[in-house]
Parts: sequence; C-alpha cells; structure tokens
Amino acid sequence: MARPPLTLAALATAAVPGLEVRAVRAHTRKSHGAFDAVLLRSTDDRMLVLRVPRSQAAESEQSSDLVSLRALTPGIRSRLPFDIPEPVGQAPIDGTRAVVTTFVPGAVRTADELAEHDGIATSVGQALAAVHSLPTGFIADAGLPRQTAAEAHDAVVELIDRAADTGHLPAALLRRWEEATDDAALWRFRPTVVNGALAADSLLVDGDAVTGLIGWSALAQGDPARDLHWLLTSRGDAAERALDAYFDAREGDADAHLPQRALLYGELELAKWLLHGVEVRDDEIVADAVGLLDGLVASVHDHSSEPLSPETGPILTVGDVERMLDETPRENLPREAGASLLTDSYDFSELERREAGERDAAPFDATAPIPLDLSDWGDASPATDERADRADGQRDAAADSGAGAATDAQARRNAASS
Repeated sequence: MARPPLTLAALATAAVPGLEVRAVRAHTRKSHGAFDAVLLRSTDDRMLVLRVPRSQAAESEQSSDLVSLRALTPGIRSRLPFDIPEPVGQAPIDGTRAVVTTFVPGAVRTADELAEHDGIATSVGQALAAVHSLPTGFIADAGLPRQTAAEAHDAVVELIDRAADTGHLPAALLRRWEEATDDAALWRFRPTVVNGALAADSLLVDGDAVTGLIGWSALAQGDPARDLHWLLTSRGDAAERALDAYFDAREGDADAHLPQRALLYGELELAKWLLHGVEVRDDEIVADAVGLLDGLVASVHDHSSEPLSPETGPILTVGDVERMLDETPRENLPREAGASLLTDSYDFSELERREAGERDAAPFDATAPIPLDLSDWGDASPATDERADRADGQRDAAADSGAGAATDAQARRNAASS
C-alpha cells in the first residue's frame, strides 16, 4: 500500500535537518509502483524529491543511484550542460530508507519528440556527448564499474550464446550477430563515461534545451554506444541532426563504428527479453520475444549476407524497448539493460484523489503541519496532466505500432557517420 504524501513529507523533515515544508505533491513515474515519492516545496523555496523504495530491486536501484550521484562531484557536474539531482538527506523507514534529492525541473518527452526538429535534437546530441566526454578518472576513484572494449565484446558474445542456447533464436539473427562480434573493427573503441541506463525518459527538457538528466544507477566506464541505441531507433525527423551534433561535440573522439554497435545493442534487447521470459518460465513473454525476433529477421532478410549496418536495421522501436523494460523486474535485467526508474512526471488526478482522502486521515505529526494548497506552487509546476497524457499516449502508440525499421533518412545519416 502506498504511503500517503503527508507521511512522506513528515519523513523528509527527519531526513533533512532544518527543513520546513510548505507544500507537498504526489510524485509519480513510469516505474510500476517501484517507489513511493513526493515533490516538496520548502519555506525557503527549495524544490526537493523524496523517494522510498517499495521492493528490494528498487532499493538496490536507489543505492546504486546514490553512489553514482555522490561520485558526480561539483567539478564533474560543472562540465555538464544540464542539471542532475543532488542528494541532500536520508532517513530510515520500515527496514529501508527514504532518500531526498534536489528536484531537477523539466518535461519528459518521447524519443520521437526529442528528435522531431533540429533545435531539440542538437541539444540532445550535445548532452549525450557531454556525458561521454567526462574524464574517466572519477569512475575508478568511486569504485564504479569499468569495462574495456574487449570486455564489452565478450559480454555481447556471452549474451548471444545464452540466447542461442534457449533454442528460440532464429538462425539468421544468430549469424547476423555473430558476424558483428567477429568484426574486429567494430570493437576498436575507447571506453568513456556512460550513463549506462539512458533512455528517452532520462532526459528532461525545457523548450528546445535539455535541462536535466536523471537516473544514474548504472554510471560506469564502458561502450558509449550503450547510451545511444534508443536514439537510433527514434523516428523523429531530426534524428540525423542529433547524431551529427553528438559527433561534432566529441570532436573526433567518437569512433566511426559507434552507430553500428548502438544498433546491435538495440537488437540485443530482444535477446534479453527472451532470456527473461525463459528464466521466469513465462510462455507469454517468450512468445512475445519470439514474435519480435521473427519480425527482426523479416526486416533484415534482404540484407542477411551483409554486415550489421544502420541500413539493415533494427526493426526494434523505442516503444518496444520501453515496454519490455517496464514489464521486466529489475532483478531480472542485466545492469546495463534497465532504463532509469527515476522518471519525473506528474499524475494530478492521483494527487487530487489523495488530497481529498488525506484531509480526514489520521494525523502524522501535529507539530509540523504541511498544507496541500496547490497555489503554493505558483509557476513552478514542471508539467501538466495534459503534457503527461500526451507523452504517455505517444509512447503507447509507439509500442502498439509494433516493430518498424528506421527511416531512410536515419539510415543515410548512420551510414555517413560510419
């Protein structure tokens, strides 16, 4: 059962010494109830977020996120052209802990919206390049994972082998993926700092600018292509511009084969989905994965003798990836597979329901009354229910559209980049 926002607001005052809360809102995200969370406004006009995990998997996610956020020192953060959350306090509750971070404003957009025109696409490419251009030394200093190019290659080979062992992997795909792993040129790259769990809903935007990036639980040093596969499956008209902006900002440091590896990682999401279905013995998931794999075979059939390239795939869409990740328990996903749980969106209908119900609820702490006067928020509200509904609707439409190949413009862009 979800904890009431007023209870969580009172908990925040224990987590952050001296905090006086002026207003509280329910804070929802696309995480299937993984966290209880509230958005808080203090009497000194600070905006904070408190989250309490509701499962062991969510607790592990939160712990990893905390380690990463602490590793991102002020000096490192100053190199980024956007904001990221900052931990400000924590408090124990029911065998776990509540964590309070600063609130990063901005709206969530779909992958297609993030590449719908040159302005926002340029900002997206530059934001991703900024992450990958960070100095890698702090990763080791913080004890975060580091993966060499050879280790990245071996991990992909292992994943393909496990998928093949299920007996459900089409021979054409096995051959296609093995040819990609056998191409030594594809795996000559310099590992960079990577977010590791980056997806469209990790990026927060205001107008045409990326203003924040949330969800850092998989921060590591590894293959930068891991952060890009969602962009290469976008159907936005300016996806080409996003990748161009990325390469321009990297100033020659990005390897030419990065788009091909990103596409491979995108296709391998199907292998992970298949493996999850087999591991939990869910025939429906297995059937879904097999159907998507068969669709991918059909999309690359005419190019089956060619090496992996942007022109030959993938058929996997952003909606397909998000749907699979949303439906897969965190503990059953490899660390690099999961999209962030820390997606900031707002469900005002839920807020209104709770507000009405909690006025008559049992008091939590009479010494720290916290109003639910929404007028206290003024113009600080970072999203509207209309905006959230529109984003959700477009995401659902992408998932419902089934598999679809990248556009011709994207193929030309990726081929040129390679």
